[in-house]
Amino acid sequence: MNDLALNPATTALLLMDLQPGILSRVPDSDAFLEGLLRAREAARAAGVTVGYVRVALTAEEAAAAPATSRFAGAGARLAPDSPQTQIDPRIAPAEGEIVVRKKRVGAFSTTDLAEQLDARGIDTLVLAGVSTGGVVLSTVRDAADRDYRLVVLEDGCWDSDPEVHQVLTAKVFARGGGTVTSIDDFIASIA
Repeated sequence: MNDLALNPATTALLLMDLQPGILSRVPDSDAFLEGLLRAREAARAAGVTVGYVRVALTAEEAAAAPATSRFAGAGARLAPDSPQTQIDPRIAPAEGEIVVRKKRVGAFSTTDLAEQLDARGIDTLVLAGVSTGGVVLSTVRDAADRDYRLVVLEDGCWDSDPEVHQVLTAKVFARGGGTVTSIDDFIASIA
């Protein structure tokens, strides 16, 4: 039974790190994106805000990253104008949807995402993306500290380590005050 109750007017679906350079790690990215496209189309139809988060660094930003950073030396690989760092064309944003470029793992610390969500009256975030142990985990922790209500789409997230994905979705996210649900249950909750 689906008891998830979401108010579309105050909810945002955030699709994170869905760019070719990252999606290439997902064994069947077409099938993975198919589920996210269903979630996105249902969100749009219900009036849920849709947002996209991508990671890319200018040469100057990469050079400024300390040697201890996972982004040190990532300049060419994560160049903002590279096709590999754009939102995958299979799930491209529509005009007027939120799009932010981040310079770290989480969606908030190096973007104006919070301001854009606040301007739209958003208090609930539905999170999906690659990877569960990367952008999703980092964004869950930061969003919880910012007092957002959190929903994570278990089958809308992917991690190269299935055990990490399982532990995070089955234990950590729920303990952190979030709800973990399926794409189908999310769609049913806003239909």
